[in-house]
Amino acid sequence: MDMSNPAVFVNAEFLKEHVGRKVRTVVQVMQSDGDKVIGKSTDEIQLVVKGNPPNALSTFVEVIGIADTIQSIEAEIWTNFGVTFDVNSYDKVCRLANGDYKHLFI
Repeated sequence: MDMSNPAVFVNAEFLKEHVGRKVRTVVQVMQSDGDKVIGKSTDEIQLVVKGNPPNALSTFVEVIGIADTIQSIEAEIWTNFGVTFDVNSYDKVCRLANGDYKHLFI
């Protein structure tokens, strides 16, 4: 595993702090239009994910890529997470990874 450029765990609230950096997040897919997905972050805010999503997207998808604006990610890796996902727990992980415990995540 390459740890030279780790992806920061983010929700929409923390994405704005990492523009230009590699991030990872989970979104609930609301709409898919070819090279763009509109999704809801674990903190209930809409995000745009650009790139080449797989043909069959599940309800919840993890993306890893570059935060290119405060509300969008240019995804490099897409991983289907299924039809159910504990968004509250993931949101707590994002808060820990960007708060007092960030040294444990990066």
